[in-house]
Amino acid sequence: MKHNFKNLKIWILSMDIASDIHKIGLEFPKNEIYGLVSQMNRAAVSMPSNIAEGSNRSNIHFKHFLNISLGSSFELQTQLLIANQNNYITTEKTIEIEDKIIEFQKMTTGFINTLEY
Repeated sequence: MKHNFKNLKIWILSMDIASDIHKIGLEFPKNEIYGLVSQMNRAAVSMPSNIAEGSNRSNIHFKHFLNISLGSSFELQTQLLIANQNNYITTEKTIEIEDKIIEFQKMTTGFINTLEY
């Protein structure tokens, strides 16, 4: 079964997270542009990109892409915590974005479990 990725709640949420990450990265110190900012942007972009790429495949392949997206979300969550640890973003903003990431992880895991082979 093919899925229209633009209608998937996990894709919509991951696009929102990617937007948040790009915005906060603009506030990071310039010396982090090619370091943490770049890594966070790549992980954030990977989330909706892998959902979109896998959506036109068979369920077994779609699950693979969803798992890559899920992995990127855990990577991003870690990087977000590192950014907070280094005082690049406030704890309040960290919690706000981390809550979205955790929601994405729960929704994506649930969605993966509904897909049949």
